[in-house]
Amino acid sequence: MSNNTQKLQGQRILSVIPSDTIDVISPADADTAGTATGTTANKLVDSTKSFNYNNVKIGDVVRNDTDLTLATVTAVDDANTLSLSANIMASGESYRIFKKDGSKGAVIYVGGTGDVAVETVSGDQETLVGVVGGTFLPIMVSKVLVTGTTATSILAIW
Repeated sequence: MSNNTQKLQGQRILSVIPSDTIDVISPADADTAGTATGTTANKLVDSTKSFNYNNVKIGDVVRNDTDLTLATVTAVDDANTLSLSANIMASGESYRIFKKDGSKGAVIYVGGTGDVAVETVSGDQETLVGVVGGTFLPIMVSKVLVTGTTATSILAIW
């Protein structure tokens, strides 16, 4: 007798920061990490890095790991400064930069009960209402949308 039970066997996991514009990011797409050394509005300044050397590009995603916010790179100003789509960085805050067009979706785990608004890898948008905490969503999700999501402690699994 064959066993056709589906098994979730993810190898990577990262907490989700809901966004209406930025795809779920995978730890496998992380390229550069560090700590901001300066505070300038809508910039990431790190005098210890060479963003040119690390091949950071417009569209890459910056995740502020200190306050769990996201922005995209809008320009590489110089070797130590990136322009960002949002004002998310201050001196002393840690960050990671993720390559754009990396992960093509993830399975989602919802830790805290609520609604989860998603965009699938095929581009469909829907809100799953009343998802109970402790639930895995067997859908390949490209975005967990901030608009419409009330659930908490969401994790992406690859």
